[in-house]
Amino acid sequence: MDITSIIIRKLNPDSKMKAIVSVTFEEAFVVHDIKVIEGSAGLFIAMPSRRTQDGEFKDIVHPIHSAFREVLSEAILEKYHQAMFEYENKSVNILASASSDSFSVSVEEALVT
Repeated sequence: MDITSIIIRKLNPDSKMKAIVSVTFEEAFVVHDIKVIEGSAGLFIAMPSRRTQDGEFKDIVHPIHSAFREVLSEAILEKYHQAMFEYENKSVNILASASSDSFSVSVEEALVT
């Protein structure tokens, strides 16, 4: 199954939940709300989930095989790192050209090309 698109929907550089991602497979199936999370061992992805009546969280969708989970995780984290690189470079360029008194930019505005 080919990954045909990965879109970073929300970027939160200062939070443990670093990003929310949508992934399209074979240009026919999309999974929204995959999260990029910073854990004690580094970044990992968390599949969309819901809370059960007993308070546990269960994945709504998830890879069946660990090999595909690794492929998916690597692709999402690579896209996340690209988005962070663009965000950091645009932030530096924007801040360098702005007056310090009256300028602020949101993450979404910084990522718009």
